[in-house]
Amino acid sequence: MRSSALIGTGSYLPDKILTNFDLEKMVDTSNEWILKMTGISERRIADEKMATSDLGIRAARRAIKSADIDPLEIDMIIVSTATPDSAFPSTACSVQNGIGAKKASSFDLSAACSGFVYGLDLADGMIKSSRYDTILVIGAEIFSRIVNWEDRSTCVLFGDAAGAAIIQVSEEPGILASYCGADGAYADANLLGIPAGGSRIPANAATIDQKLHTVKMRGQEVFKLAVRIMPEAAQKTLDAAGVSIDQIDLVIPHQANSRIIEAVIDRIGIDPEKMYVNVNQYGNTSAASVIVALDEAISEGQAKVGDLILLTVFGAGLTWGSALIRL
Repeated sequence: MRSSALIGTGSYLPDKILTNFDLEKMVDTSNEWILKMTGISERRIADEKMATSDLGIRAARRAIKSADIDPLEIDMIIVSTATPDSAFPSTACSVQNGIGAKKASSFDLSAACSGFVYGLDLADGMIKSSRYDTILVIGAEIFSRIVNWEDRSTCVLFGDAAGAAIIQVSEEPGILASYCGADGAYADANLLGIPAGGSRIPANAATIDQKLHTVKMRGQEVFKLAVRIMPEAAQKTLDAAGVSIDQIDLVIPHQANSRIIEAVIDRIGIDPEKMYVNVNQYGNTSAASVIVALDEAISEGQAKVGDLILLTVFGAGLTWGSALIRL
């Protein structure tokens, strides 16, 4: 059977920084409360002229440079996003045009914050099918466009970012195991999601007035689900690969908030020093979260060639997933 490996990564963070002190002037909150409840100090906000594809293009170009490939080598582009440029055409098609990958089939994947791991799992399977050799997987989000800036329980959490990875056929396995799951019993947009704007509740003046096109979340319920499902997903991936948690060099969890990450550390049973965290700088960037963190860990030397990296994520749907990568 053919194998696949991650051969290059890239990320893009908008220049504009929104701090907790900035938020104090916008909504009834405080730096102390945000830090205590989320661990987030600041987040990045995309320029108003930028779309999600613009962030994705910048991250993709850096991944292509890191992998030292020609864009024409790319056979497929998967863009995982909950904030596409538009309902259709796909954001991936705009990325394809922007990077000159004219031979690549292109489509968007919707799995909320689990999106990048879903895309990675799909890319691995596509390469093993022998139909594709080189796949670009992107996680890109502009959540600043879909949060209610008057809702202090959600607007403090999210930021904008994009991350990208080149997955290519390889003689040596690089993606050792992956696992994705979902439970539609939790497919309640008021639990975590955007209620209006789709076929169930089409946009109209009333939905706009009620801010039903912005993120809704019941935080305590989401917390309980996240701290249960991410460790379970991680263990399924470890079991599939025949690897113990003690053999892992670095764990990168979905960067939702510090309290969730701390609970995941405890349940996985790993040294906190082996857990990569950047949620304090960027907030929750949804599908971009783990790939931005992985790219940073590589650039900082915290993830090195030969290391075993474990990703574990959860998102609205409810969706979840995990992947084990050898760099």
